[in-house]
Amino acid sequence: MLMHTEIDTILKLKVPLLVMVGECRMAVEDVLSLGPGAILELERPADSDLILMVNNKSIGAGHAVKVGENFGVKITHIDSAHDRINAIGSEDEEGG
Repeated sequence: MLMHTEIDTILKLKVPLLVMVGECRMAVEDVLSLGPGAILELERPADSDLILMVNNKSIGAGHAVKVGENFGVKITHIDSAHDRINAIGSEDEEGG
C-alpha cells in the first residue's frame, strides 16, 4: 500500500502533455522532400477539437485559443480521472 508521502510525490511528477492538431500518413520519400512552405493536409476538419494526449493516449479535447502572444487550449472534454491515470501508467500499445 502506498503511503501518503509516496502518493504526493507521484502526483507531483511531470509528464508530457501533447496537443494533436491532426495526423496524416506520408511515404518516407515525401517526408524527406518536405521544406519551408510545404503544406500538409490533415485528415480532420479545420473546426474540429484538438486532442489532448498523454503517453500517446487521448485524455480529452479542446480548441485553440490565444493567451497573450501564445497559443493555449480551452478544454471542452476531459476523460475520467481513472482513464487519465490509465493513460499515464500504461505502455503505448503500438510502441510496446
